Amino acid sequence: MEHVHLVAEEDDLYSGYNDYNPTFDAEELDNDAGFQQAVRTSHGRRPPVSDRSVTYEGTARPMTAVRAAGYSSAIIRGSTFDPLGQSKGPAPPLEGKSEDTPDEKVKILEKKVNDLIEESCLAHGRGDLQLSLDRAKEAGRKERALVRQREQSGNADHINLDLTYSVLFNLATQYANNDMYAEALNTYQVIVKNKMFSNAGRLKVNMANIYFKQKNYPKAIKFYRMALDQISNSHKEMRIKIMQNIGVVFIRMGQYSDAITSFEHIMSESPNIKSGFNLILCYYAIGDRDRMKKAFQKLICVPLGIDEEDKYIPPNDDTHANLVIEAIKNDKLHQMERERKTLAEKFIMTSAKLIAPAIEATFADGFDWCVEMVKSSQYIELANDLEINKAITYLRQRDFNQAVETLKTFEKKDSRVKSAAATNLSFLYFLEKDFDQADRYADLAMAADRYNPAALINKGNTVFVKNDREKAAEFYKEALRNDSSCTEALYNLGLTYKRLGRLEDSLDCFLKLHAILRNSSQVMWQLASLYEMLEDPHQAIEWLMQLISVTPTDPKVLAKLGELYDSEGDKSQAFQYYYESFRYFPSNIEVIEWLGAYFIDTQFCEKAAQYFERATLIQPNQVKWQLMVASCYRRSGNYQKSLETYKDIHRKFPENQYFHIVLILLCTDMGLKEVQDYATKLKKAEKMKEIREQRVKSAREGSARNARREGSASSDSGHSSHGTSGKGERLSAKMRALPGSHEPYEASSQRDIDASYVDPLGPQIERPKTAAKKRTEDDDFADEELGDDLLPE
Repeated sequence: MEHVHLVAEEDDLYSGYNDYNPTFDAEELDNDAGFQQAVRTSHGRRPPVSDRSVTYEGTARPMTAVRAAGYSSAIIRGSTFDPLGQSKGPAPPLEGKSEDTPDEKVKILEKKVNDLIEESCLAHGRGDLQLSLDRAKEAGRKERALVRQREQSGNADHINLDLTYSVLFNLATQYANNDMYAEALNTYQVIVKNKMFSNAGRLKVNMANIYFKQKNYPKAIKFYRMALDQISNSHKEMRIKIMQNIGVVFIRMGQYSDAITSFEHIMSESPNIKSGFNLILCYYAIGDRDRMKKAFQKLICVPLGIDEEDKYIPPNDDTHANLVIEAIKNDKLHQMERERKTLAEKFIMTSAKLIAPAIEATFADGFDWCVEMVKSSQYIELANDLEINKAITYLRQRDFNQAVETLKTFEKKDSRVKSAAATNLSFLYFLEKDFDQADRYADLAMAADRYNPAALINKGNTVFVKNDREKAAEFYKEALRNDSSCTEALYNLGLTYKRLGRLEDSLDCFLKLHAILRNSSQVMWQLASLYEMLEDPHQAIEWLMQLISVTPTDPKVLAKLGELYDSEGDKSQAFQYYYESFRYFPSNIEVIEWLGAYFIDTQFCEKAAQYFERATLIQPNQVKWQLMVASCYRRSGNYQKSLETYKDIHRKFPENQYFHIVLILLCTDMGLKEVQDYATKLKKAEKMKEIREQRVKSAREGSARNARREGSASSDSGHSSHGTSGKGERLSAKMRALPGSHEPYEASSQRDIDASYVDPLGPQIERPKTAAKKRTEDDDFADEELGDDLLPE
C-alpha cells in the first residue's frame, strides 16, 4: 500500500484540459479593435520585397533551400499568378489513328463480319429465317473481302481461321433452316474438306441430318457412321446420340434387325427412355414376344435422374426452408424434371397399350402382365391408368359390358382413380342414352373429385338432355373455373347459350374457343351459324370462307355458302358454290333442285333436265321430279321426248287426271290421233271420281246414322250393329282401294288448265332450304355432339 498514491478528494481529475493561450482565440477576433483596424487599412500590409536573389549561371536561385510550390521570389512584370499553368489554354487533341493503314482496314472488316454473324443469329432467334440467311451471305462476302485484304497487305499467314469457320458454319446452318439443302451440304463440304479446321468431322452429323430430312437414308447412315468414327470414346454421350440416330434411320428403312443392334448397345451402355421405347417398337415389328417383355422391363427400370417430389413439400416449422422451397417449386429445373417424367410415363403407357395384345393370348392378360410389372417399378401410379386403358380397349372393341365391369372395380379405390372411372362410366351410359345411369355416375365422379372438369361436363350433359339449360350452363361454367383450357366445356357452354337464345354470349364463347382451336371446323361452323342468326350474312360468309380453307371438300359448307350468296342476290357466286357442293356430293336433293331451277331461270332447260333426272334416280317414287323432267323437255322444244315422259308417268299413275289433261294438250299441239283416247280416259277418270265421292259421302251419312242409333239402342241392337259394322268394313275396304282425293297434281275440273297453263317448274318453285334451317332441336344436338374425352385430364 505504500506504493499506492491516493488522490485527494478535492482535486479535479479533468482540470487544465480547457486552458489555452488566448492568442489562439479566434472567436474574439470580431471584438479585437487592432485586428479590425489592420483589416480595414493598409496597416497590416507587408511592404514589397526587393529582389534579393542572386544569379548563378543565368538562373535565378532562391535564397532558401526549400522553395514553395508556385511561388518565386522574383516578380516578372506583366506576369500573373498561375501555379497550375492554366493560362496556356486547352491541351492539344490526341492524334487520331489513320484508317488508311492496312491493319486498321482489317480490324474494321473483322468487326463488320462479327456483327453480321450476330445479326444473323438474332434474326433466326426471332423466326425471321430469310433475314438470317441474308445476313449470313453478307458475312460470307465480307469475310472473303477480308481474306483478300490480308493477302494484299502480305499478312496471309495471319488469317483468322476461327472467323472463317464461324462464317461458313452459320451460313450452312441458315441454308438448312431455309430448306436449301443442296447449298447447305456444299457449305458443310467446304468446312469438312479443309484440314485446317480442327474437329470439323463432327459436322458430318449435320450433313447426315440433312440427308435424313431428304429421306436419303443410305447416305444418312453413311455420314452418321463417318462422324462416329471421328469422335473419340471420351465423348460417350455424343456417340450414344449418333447411334440413336442410326437406329431411327434403320427403322425408317424397315431394317429392324440392324436397328435392334444399335438400340441394344445403347440400352447396355447408357439406357434412356427413347431408346428403350424404340427397341420395343422393333421387337413388336418382328413379333418377338419374349424380347418385348424383356425390353418393357428394361424400359420401366431406366433411371430418370430426377429428385423425389417430397423435397418440394415445405416443412411447417422452418420459415426459411419454406421460402426456399416456394422459390424452387416452379423453377426451370423443376419444370424440366416434370417434362422428363411426363415423357417417360407417356412412353410406358404407349408401350403397354402396344404390346398388351401381342405378348399374351388375349389383350386382357397382356394388360394384366403390364400392370403387375408397373406395380413393382417406380411408376406404380401408372397401374390404375393402365387398368382404365384396359376398359377403353374393351370399349373400342364394342364390348360395353366388359368395359363397364372393369371400370366398376375402381369404385373402392382412391378418390382420383375413382373419379376417373366414374367419369368414363358416365360417358359410356350417356352414349348408350341411359341418361339416368349417366347422371348417377356423374354424381359419383363429382363426389370423389369436385374439381374434375370432365365429371362436371358429363353432369352438365345429362342436365342438358333434360332441357334444364340454365343448370347445364352452370356446370359448364364451373368446369371452366376449374380448368380454363377445357375446350369441351367452353363449346358446350356456347351451344347452351345458343339454345337459350343468348346469341351474343354464345358468340363470345365460340370466339374464345376459336382463339384456342384455330383450325376447328365445328367452331367456325357455329360462328357462321350465329352470325346468320344475328342477321349479319357478310360475317357468316367470312367465317364459312375460313372453314372452306380448312375443309375445302365439305359439301354442306359449300351449299350453305351458296344459300347465303343466293339470299344476297349474287346468283353467279351462289351457282359456283352449289355446283361445287354437287360435285363433291351429287346426292343432295336440295342442291339438285336449286341447280335445276337455276338452269330453268337462265333458259337452259335441257341442262336442268339432267339434274331432275338425277333426282328421279334418288327418289323414284316422287312424281314431281318426273314431271319436271317432262316439263323441261317441253320447254326446250323436244315435244316427242316430253310426250314419252308423260306417257311413262301416266302408266305409273293411271288414275291421276292431271296426266290425262297434259297428254291431251300435247297430242293436240302435235296433231296426234291419240287425243280421243286420252279424252275418253279422262271422262272415265272423272266418272270414277264422282262415284268415289258419292261413296265417301254415303259412308259418312251411314256412320252418322249408326252413331245416332247406337245412342238409343235396346238390348237386341247388338246383332244389327254387328251387321252394320261388317258392311262399314267392306265399304271402307273399297274406299281404300280407290285413290284418295288428296293425291298430288289432281285437277278438280277441266277449266283449271287453259292456254295460259304454267308448269309447276316455273318461278313459283320454292328455293331449297339448307339443313341448318330445317333441323329440329334434337337433330342439332345430335350433330353438334357435346364432346368429352374418355380419359379425364
